[in-house]
Amino acid sequence: MEQSLRGGPGPKGLRLDELDERILWELMRDARIPNAALAAKLHVAPSTTHGRVKALREAGVIRSSHIEVDYAALGLEVQGIVSVRLRAQARPQIKSYAAKVIQLPNVLSVFFVGGTIDFLIHVACTSTAQLRDFVASELSMDPAVASTETNIVFDHLIGQEHLGSGGLAALRGPIR
Repeated sequence: MEQSLRGGPGPKGLRLDELDERILWELMRDARIPNAALAAKLHVAPSTTHGRVKALREAGVIRSSHIEVDYAALGLEVQGIVSVRLRAQARPQIKSYAAKVIQLPNVLSVFFVGGTIDFLIHVACTSTAQLRDFVASELSMDPAVASTETNIVFDHLIGQEHLGSGGLAALRGPIR
């Protein structure tokens, strides 16, 4: 496996074998799975999965692990997706704008996208009033911003919740 991560045809020059992909798939489904349980599920030795996960982290394939938080349970009952379009003159500031926005309180994710808007910003707030104030003062008032549009999130389904047994190959396969 160590050698399979050192070059080849894949992205970043990486070549992952079937076991690497099966490990990744299981970790995508549950990043908290203990190493022994992961090894048992994949029918390999715990030392094998431990070494493979370590190599995948060192190669940058696994960048981090996450927990899913119930924001409503924390008093952040309103989520929004804010579309932001920058002024044409602010285009050179795209990276610095994104770096600044991701640091703002209430911001969960920032997506730089193509199309008529530049960013989608996922935020969590205590109320619609706080969401309104956040957009008005933290986002819209920035001199780089031409316009914003806010959408309230009614439900947020995480991609990993639906992951079945198809593996990463299913993600690369044709759309049916």
